[in-house]
Amino acid sequence: MKRFATLYTALDATTSTNEKLAALIAYFSDAQPEDAAWASYFLAGGKPRQTVPTRVLVECARDRAALPEWLFEESYQAVGDLAETIAHVLPPATRESELGLAQWIEGRVLTLRGSSPIELRARLIGYWDELNWSERFLLTKLIGGGFRVGVSRQLVVRALAQVAGVEHKHIAQRMVGWTDSRQAPDAARYLRLIAPAAEGDNVGMPHESDRGLPYPFFLAHPLQADAATLGPTSNWIVEWKWDGIRAQLVKRAGRVWIWSRGEDLVTERFPELASLGEALPDGTVIDGEILAWEPGADTPLPFARLQPRITRKSLTRKVLAESPAAMLAYDLLEAEGRDLRTERLEARRSRLHALARSLAETLAVDLLRVSPHVIAPDWTAMAKLREESRARNVEGLMLKERASMYGVGRTKASGTWWKWKVDPYSVDAVLLYAQRGHGRRASLYTDFTFAVWDEADGVRTLVPFTKAYSGLTDEEMRKVDAVVRKTTIDKFGPVRRVTPTLVFEIGFERIQASPRHKSGIAVRFPRMLRWRTDKAIEDADTLEMLKGFLNEAQP
Repeated sequence: MKRFATLYTALDATTSTNEKLAALIAYFSDAQPEDAAWASYFLAGGKPRQTVPTRVLVECARDRAALPEWLFEESYQAVGDLAETIAHVLPPATRESELGLAQWIEGRVLTLRGSSPIELRARLIGYWDELNWSERFLLTKLIGGGFRVGVSRQLVVRALAQVAGVEHKHIAQRMVGWTDSRQAPDAARYLRLIAPAAEGDNVGMPHESDRGLPYPFFLAHPLQADAATLGPTSNWIVEWKWDGIRAQLVKRAGRVWIWSRGEDLVTERFPELASLGEALPDGTVIDGEILAWEPGADTPLPFARLQPRITRKSLTRKVLAESPAAMLAYDLLEAEGRDLRTERLEARRSRLHALARSLAETLAVDLLRVSPHVIAPDWTAMAKLREESRARNVEGLMLKERASMYGVGRTKASGTWWKWKVDPYSVDAVLLYAQRGHGRRASLYTDFTFAVWDEADGVRTLVPFTKAYSGLTDEEMRKVDAVVRKTTIDKFGPVRRVTPTLVFEIGFERIQASPRHKSGIAVRFPRMLRWRTDKAIEDADTLEMLKGFLNEAQP
């Protein structure tokens, strides 16, 4: 636990990619395999399940620190992070633990679930009493299910590749499904993860014991340059950039698996697509997008219609009927058990079309569609088509070299894919509420709620419409934090209401009507584009303007 806590502190203390990579390499070079297995699981995005209710954590910490409820609450408000607050208020440890991370997780953290309140209190206090500040902080994060750290999965892959002396693409392939919570990390899996590449190893199909796993997803780069520099449009396969859930449908050994790009197994969420998979030939893997799409319709439904499939605990007949799903296929990665990723994209697409035609003859509904090509004589005409994106319920265009292979992650070594997205919507909005951030920003107010003017009935009021926490520099965040502290006029738990004084340009990708929100609208992927120090709050935009975007967004 000591070494992992030291690594966590080092990762959280810097924004330098090189420093983070060096810290990861140092840790994995010396860690025991069973500890490295759990560390790589958490760092790669594995989510620890909460084993102790937050209320119990707070009560145990208050009792151990001998603090009244009001003082603990004031401390929490000052710090902004529960685990950090607990680590601060607890008295110094009386002993020291030499247990490794795996021993802590498997022998202690995971066994807390289901314990009686009396037993929980005794065990928590005993655990805290043998850890220093950083270890207590980390343990409480893991127990509370709130572990987050500023390191990308790709950086973990790079570190493990360097430690193992193996190409990063091999590590990336082996890490597919690594964070699946149904299979606990262990030393044997970790040693297989970093094993030397076998002779002739070309990152082929997953290991026999992992036959249900997908391939690492090939990701596109954002197009910043003029599209005209890419050469003739005939060298590219151009598709709409659909707004759904990127997924791979896997059919092997008579079974079907559906994996999201985030490596969540979502087969049970989409039973009709699982049935589609049953109709596929064995040894087939399709890469595509899951969309809300009514049978027989020409265009998909908004993404919001798909969300109940992910957010609802159970799939009722009503949910299935109101959120119909289909797969729009981009690529065929495996056929008859053979890895096709090193073939040219146009050859893979030809196979995909043939597969879709054969399925159309046997399936009663159009659950599998092939993403259509967007055809234009030149990039000027293509740019004109791109302007239709919002009216088509898409985010822009995808540009894929005809000769490209299917790479691993965001790389250009296998051929280039570009995402040519439309410019975001943007409005000038007023900061109304603020909350503290997480990690490095736990002591700063960085999570904000923004409002626009509602001019209904001749009365001008500010109506909240979205939250955002990204887009500003650290220096700007510190300045906004100072304003929030000076202008706070009310508190609601961790939330501060401020005197409206600051205007920000808020960018977002999509907009839709939403009866659940007071403003009547909901937006996707909001972020702060810039701080409008040149504008007074009276000059912020209106709800009427936002609702005007709704008409533009209708297909």
